[in-house]
Amino acid sequence: MISLHETIEVARPVVEAFDYIADFRTTTQWDSTADSARKLSHGPFGVGTRFEVICRHPLGRVTLHYTLTRYEPGQLLALHGSSRFFDVDDEIRFTETSAGTRIDYRADFTFRQPLKYFSAKFRTGLERMGQASLQGLKQALDDKFPAPTLSKSNRLAQQLVLPAVAQFTCSGYNRGRKTWLPVSRWMGEKHVMITGASSGLGLATAHALAEKGAELTLVIRDETKALDLKQTLERESGNKRIHIEIADLSLMADVDRLAQRLNRLGKPVDVLVNNAGALFNPHGETTEHLEQSFALLLLSPYRLTRAIKPLLIKADNPRVINVVSGGMYSQRLDVDLLEASPDGYSGSVAYARAKRALMVVTQEWAQQWAGENIVVNAMHPGWAKTPGVESSLPTFARLTRPLLRTPEQGADTIIWLAMATEAGKISGKLFLDREPRTTHLLPSTRESLQQREALLGALEAYERGATAADFQPAAC
Repeated sequence: MISLHETIEVARPVVEAFDYIADFRTTTQWDSTADSARKLSHGPFGVGTRFEVICRHPLGRVTLHYTLTRYEPGQLLALHGSSRFFDVDDEIRFTETSAGTRIDYRADFTFRQPLKYFSAKFRTGLERMGQASLQGLKQALDDKFPAPTLSKSNRLAQQLVLPAVAQFTCSGYNRGRKTWLPVSRWMGEKHVMITGASSGLGLATAHALAEKGAELTLVIRDETKALDLKQTLERESGNKRIHIEIADLSLMADVDRLAQRLNRLGKPVDVLVNNAGALFNPHGETTEHLEQSFALLLLSPYRLTRAIKPLLIKADNPRVINVVSGGMYSQRLDVDLLEASPDGYSGSVAYARAKRALMVVTQEWAQQWAGENIVVNAMHPGWAKTPGVESSLPTFARLTRPLLRTPEQGADTIIWLAMATEAGKISGKLFLDREPRTTHLLPSTRESLQQREALLGALEAYERGATAADFQPAAC
């Protein structure tokens, strides 16, 4: 048997260090030998939780199956790992110090035959890996990373349309994740509001942030899904601070009522994720006589965000995340066509135009609200396999199936923008795979300052006229 022992001290409260490490999937963020990690069991973290971690060792790629054998919050984690070459027992102790937390990490390796006869030769290599891993853990928990920048390779790729679009695929995601930094910011005292949370990107975001301990307010349209959504998230995460709000966000009356309810409660909103969306074919109008793509994808997040801005201001370092689409790269801002007409209507074009306008709004809010310390960014998920894509663009979904990202991969940058400390250091940007990207791939889609100002003026005019009374359906 080979025993390793390393100690680090970090300037983080015990609860934050414990919660970060207890999710053993984070090993890929601080252990340089870990290639991938996933949770195999259901339910909240505790004794019996199982993980699969695939590592690189001198023996080659090794798949380890870990089980949490002791779970004493704020004090002790113990895991047993098993592979075809060896077993390992990890014990991690947490001690509060005047400066934060001391972490004692012990690992006992027991090699299987015939390797156990040569195990002494592995000691030096294992000691080096153990030291490097604990220093990686310290770096993760110190959480002192610079503001995100565009990498040189992606800067070159986005100068040409096809290489830039190729990054929308699952291959682009897998390539990008190799250079990602750890995310250890504690979400236990954060309140996150997510619209469109019952499926796709919104649901994946809700699952991840519920596991991180954030208090969630989830806005969905279908009341029949509310109880099951809440119970599923609570059962999987152990997080009981999950609230459901019912609102059809394509209706401004519902947006207003939602905002009124939230403002009456007065709970600060640390993160607002404007994710609700749909691609509509054929052309249609809401009962308030607004073209439905414009209503749901642009006017709704504009109106909702402005209405609950007082709750954002009440939070420390609040963030707004607008979910846009790579389709916007094909469209220019046209204020005269905010509401698509029935003539020559294309749902995908109307969708892309609304997302282009929302990107402009993102940039304008970032400038206007900088003095109020509100960070506003947009992201696009690449090509993700979501129920919305499969129902609205079935041919596209079928042809690109091998290239599509999972909802979790598509939602990753939303989660990162909500959590990462360094994501709060930059505002007014468009992100893909945790890097700021260009907002225009084609010169013909660039808008003028006058067009940007006209967009804000038009939306303000809609807002002034879009009261619940004004938008009541006409009597038959």
